[in-house]
Amino acid sequence: MTHAVLARLHELADPARLAGMARYGIGGGTAIGVTVAELRGLAKDLGRSHALAAQLWDSGVHEARILATLVEERDRVEEAQLDRWVADLDSWDLCDQFCQNLVRHTPFAWAKALEWSVRDEPFVERAGFATMAGLAVSDKKADDERFAPFLQAVAERADDDRPIVRKGASWALRQIGKRNPELRARAVEIALALRDGGPGARWVGTDALRELRR
Repeated sequence: MTHAVLARLHELADPARLAGMARYGIGGGTAIGVTVAELRGLAKDLGRSHALAAQLWDSGVHEARILATLVEERDRVEEAQLDRWVADLDSWDLCDQFCQNLVRHTPFAWAKALEWSVRDEPFVERAGFATMAGLAVSDKKADDERFAPFLQAVAERADDDRPIVRKGASWALRQIGKRNPELRARAVEIALALRDGGPGARWVGTDALRELRR
């Protein structure tokens, strides 16, 4: 079945899209030119399959890996699998799709968000912040204090000169702040403090405040 799915991806692919994707840092060098909308449509047709997800990820094809995050059976994901997959990330869009489609829906999401956010590898660190942002949106039952370690992680790790990391930190801070007025006040306080820090921290604080103060 994997060969048939990969063949379908190549049928959907439009190489004319690759130059535009590369300009935005999308694809990590293995993209073939399939849109996310097309991937979501294909995933709907395929349904969930743990075995297929593993094979698609192992193919190394950028769009196949995004498709893997969409067809994976979330209740069969193990912590070791998430650690293997996060180590393979090579572009910000795959990172974000991995976190939003899969990681945040697993029982390991809260722990992995913190664990990855203090790693030095840029895409792993971004995955930590992207998972925080995803949980802030999707976990409606979490109380405010559960987000306190996330806010602390942003405060401590935001001063990063790598755009993919600092943009992830800002994303997490903004999404947490949008949950309710109390968390908004705490997020604004952190953003203001970040503006007095190093260049990366200043960028995160300024970027977050644009949205938090609307």
